[in-house]
Amino acid sequence: MVRAGLTAERLARAGAELADEVGFDRVTVSELARRFDVKVASLYSHIRNSHELKTRIALLALEELADRAADALAGRAGKDALVALADVYRDYAREHPGRYAAAQYRLGPEDAAGSAGVRHAQMTRALLRGYDLTEPDQTHAVRLLGSVFHGYVSIEMGGGFSHSAPDSQETWSRILDALDALLRTWPSS
Repeated sequence: MVRAGLTAERLARAGAELADEVGFDRVTVSELARRFDVKVASLYSHIRNSHELKTRIALLALEELADRAADALAGRAGKDALVALADVYRDYAREHPGRYAAAQYRLGPEDAAGSAGVRHAQMTRALLRGYDLTEPDQTHAVRLLGSVFHGYVSIEMGGGFSHSAPDSQETWSRILDALDALLRTWPSS
């Protein structure tokens, strides 16, 4: 018998909350079933398997991040937009570490194409138009920004900067200054 009120969306939201509590890599269908006090089999009428659950959590996280980024970027350009976008990723990772990890989950081609990941790329490209970058340099810059944002946040979340001075916020600000300077003087191909 299926428990009343369980839906794939509700399971994804509960899975996202679980990810923030225990880590995305530790989210399982069986742990989620325990949360709802149902048998694992009850969840399989809503989701096929653990991969689908993790995919749904990833899609939810990407959507939340895209919505935050869109709000933060509204009316901004240049360095202000760069800092706003970078801070969205960093703040989201701090507030929702499991969801942030989920946003890095490898999606299948169809899921990726229909995800908010497309919006992330579009917003980053819009930001880069303020720096007058065209293709293929725009793609290179999108990859650079993603690498720096994710790399810094991942190291920081892992405690990599917590045992030395200066404060990681100061370093973050300096990195964003350097990225802005690089984007303004991007080398020609």
